Amino acid sequence: MLVVDDVRVTFGDTAALDGASLEVGTDEIVAILGPSGCGKSTLLRAIAGLQPIDSGRVSFDGEDLSTLPPHRRGFGLMFQDYALFPHRSVGRNVRFGLEMQDTPAATADARVAEVLEMVGLTGWQPRPIDGLSGGEAQRVALARTLAPRPRLVLLDEPLGSLDRLLRDRLVSEIRQILTRASTPAIYVTHDHDEAERVSDRTLIMRAGRIVATGTLSEIRAASTDPWVQDFVEIQGSDSKGSR
Repeated sequence: MLVVDDVRVTFGDTAALDGASLEVGTDEIVAILGPSGCGKSTLLRAIAGLQPIDSGRVSFDGEDLSTLPPHRRGFGLMFQDYALFPHRSVGRNVRFGLEMQDTPAATADARVAEVLEMVGLTGWQPRPIDGLSGGEAQRVALARTLAPRPRLVLLDEPLGSLDRLLRDRLVSEIRQILTRASTPAIYVTHDHDEAERVSDRTLIMRAGRIVATGTLSEIRAASTDPWVQDFVEIQGSDSKGSR
């Protein structure tokens, strides 16, 4: 289980994270939903170890990770631009994390084939990156993230650069893939519909803090915070109207 306890991050006089706390259980997919500038990406980077924290604690299964570098946390990261290596084939992109772990060649070959099959790209190992569509690149990036068997996957608006029709199709596929991989995940988004469809539970974030948690229907029914109620209703209406 991931536990983030009262984490604070400041940039000058600005508090990007102001006591953010959350938990992610085994095999749970959690979405973090909030407006632009609320600290979603900073929180994800703090969990990954890419952003030093001023105070608080990040732990996994009871181990304090707060001072560990990113490569020792065992987390998989996937960002909006995918960051695929253009000079590597699909297979060699997916293989990258396994190479960093010094995985034996035969074992790596088998794992690459396994995760490519998982994302619906069986046999795509030799294909070049520059010939991929946006949706195909997204699947390759997800396969590369999953290949080293991370104990937690962190996704920062992974569909943000795609058009609405493709996003609608791929968000369900991402949930299916993560569920099949039995990997807990945090999915950062500003899109109500994506959060609702990909996650088991949604965290609403505002001004560097988590201010509500649950399914969106539970939050609508239970929250007494006028801002949360307005945000959930307005965001929901915007998402449905943009289809």
